[in-house]
Amino acid sequence: MSGFILTNALVVTTERVFLGSIRVEEGLVLDTFPGIVRGRDVVDCGGDYLLPGLVESHTDHLEKMLVPRPGVLWPSPLSAFMAHDAQMAFAGVTTVLDALCCGQFHESSLRRTILNSSVAAIDQAAMHGLPRADHFLHLRCELADPDMPSFFEPHAGHSKLRLVSLMDHTPGQRQFNDPQVYRRFFQSRANWTDEGFEMELPRLIADQKRHAGRNKDTVVTRCRRRGVPMASHDDASMDHVGQAHEDGVAISEFPTTLEAARRARELGMKILMGSPNVVRGASHTGNVSGLELAREGLLDILSSDYAPLSSLHAVFTLHRKLGLSLPEAAAMASATPAGVLGFSDRGSLTPGKRADVVRVSLAGEVPVVRSVWRAGCKVL
Repeated sequence: MSGFILTNALVVTTERVFLGSIRVEEGLVLDTFPGIVRGRDVVDCGGDYLLPGLVESHTDHLEKMLVPRPGVLWPSPLSAFMAHDAQMAFAGVTTVLDALCCGQFHESSLRRTILNSSVAAIDQAAMHGLPRADHFLHLRCELADPDMPSFFEPHAGHSKLRLVSLMDHTPGQRQFNDPQVYRRFFQSRANWTDEGFEMELPRLIADQKRHAGRNKDTVVTRCRRRGVPMASHDDASMDHVGQAHEDGVAISEFPTTLEAARRARELGMKILMGSPNVVRGASHTGNVSGLELAREGLLDILSSDYAPLSSLHAVFTLHRKLGLSLPEAAAMASATPAGVLGFSDRGSLTPGKRADVVRVSLAGEVPVVRSVWRAGCKVL
């Protein structure tokens, strides 16, 4: 339907929550208003919440569909993409930046083989009008990989590129400041024995010293030229954040320490944390808690990272556990990332914005997506 009203709902705008209605015309929010209406082209939401469609800035979930088991490459990238897309929509996400790796931290990783097929699947699905959500690209550049430029350059001019992150997963750096944490995290994935890891470690460190700085300069120059926003990944210190700010980085993505997050706030950078961290109450690698950062006023953007279902859950967790207003918490997964990433047409239930709307009910404390509209079209 081109024009309809969603009514009898708890409407979450940028400023308040009220029992009322949303009028949609030609794919846009025409207005929001208190009260319940009856009539034709009216959807009664039964008192559920209506939130803006989530804007996902960093999810590597597509990779999990393409590599469903270690060492297993799914033969159809398009079907893998469609399965990923369906899960994102069911999580209330209407705009997705699919995070794809340019380079990797160990040579045996299948991430080195799936970049091109991932981009091709995204383009193919869009050409045929298949996706439920609106998909864009986030290129994750592994700076220590000597081959990173050869992965990055073919896609650096892609029309759907909306974010580039600068990563360094070398043992002894950032998230893996303790090399043994790196070994525990990747040993099973890389099929390393203890002896194999000890042999691999010097090569990884040497590659980082030889290539990371030069590769970073290449990526930063390219992004500045095109005006593509950048994120620094796993900032662990004030120096990491300061260098990122000098490079023109807009987002401190998954800072690992309170110190780094505080410095990012001082420099005016947006702070992005993983929604799984917020929902679980802790980082899975022992870094700073997203809830702790939120308590300190140091959290701007929520990202589902490896679990699509987590961002909506994190919104309600912040509201319930920390007392953030629902509009404030919802903005972390919608309006704020939309603004940073240049999506001026979406991110809130504001008249004139695109009608990306998620209907949510609560099963106890768990938010459950009931329906999703993207640009006024029902996709779930």
